[in-house]
Amino acid sequence: MKTLSGSSLTVGTYTTRIAMGEAAAQNVISEIELALTKKPKLRVIFSCAPSQDEFLAALVRLTRENHALWKRIDIFHMDDYVGFTASNPQSFRSYLKQHLLDHIEPASFSQIQGESADPYAEAERYGELLGQAPIDLIALGIGENGHIAFNDPPVANFTDPVNAKIVEIDHMCRQQQVNDGCFPNLASVPKLAISITMPVFAKALSLSCVVPGQLKADAIKNTLTSPIGTDCPATLLRNHPRAKLFIDQDSASLIPAGTLN
Repeated sequence: MKTLSGSSLTVGTYTTRIAMGEAAAQNVISEIELALTKKPKLRVIFSCAPSQDEFLAALVRLTRENHALWKRIDIFHMDDYVGFTASNPQSFRSYLKQHLLDHIEPASFSQIQGESADPYAEAERYGELLGQAPIDLIALGIGENGHIAFNDPPVANFTDPVNAKIVEIDHMCRQQQVNDGCFPNLASVPKLAISITMPVFAKALSLSCVVPGQLKADAIKNTLTSPIGTDCPATLLRNHPRAKLFIDQDSASLIPAGTLN
């Protein structure tokens, strides 16, 4: 791991997505085991996107039989589309079920109910739930536009007064869903989602971020070099006291020489 100059953010670059996912999984397990020496239960938030496939596969493989560990973890997720049910294959709950929850036995899983008749009330409910106790760890990714969760540049707010809100998904983010193979075309991508907000990331005790792929190269360069702010919401990582970024050679390809020490 290398350190970003002028920041506590550490960055690991790996030759393959599999090696990147393995390192990120080992880091998350270490963070969880350390935190569990200090408190009886943890609250952990997971990102749900194809960029997390290798990380979650490694995490499941390394902890599948560790029932005692997962029984001390309450799981949350970051976002879901307004109007989508948990059974919709393109919902983020469906992704997390397939890639993590079907393979472990956590203490609980708290769902964003995108199908709620009143999504604004659902966002308020979930935000209040998140605020009941500290979030110990967030395993996140970064979008092509630099977003974290659905905090796209037009709606990201570093001082958001709520923990979750309804957001309008910007064009670049909607196109990413097509690029990721989650939807057949732009017209089929929803325009609204319920998302956790920027302060949830800032207040979490630990961040572990996994970002592979050439399509994320601009976002990684901007995360590490652009001014901290909402033009690239992921720049928040540089102000966090305990954040690690895991990237592969493709996503690292535009980082200027000398950026990492």
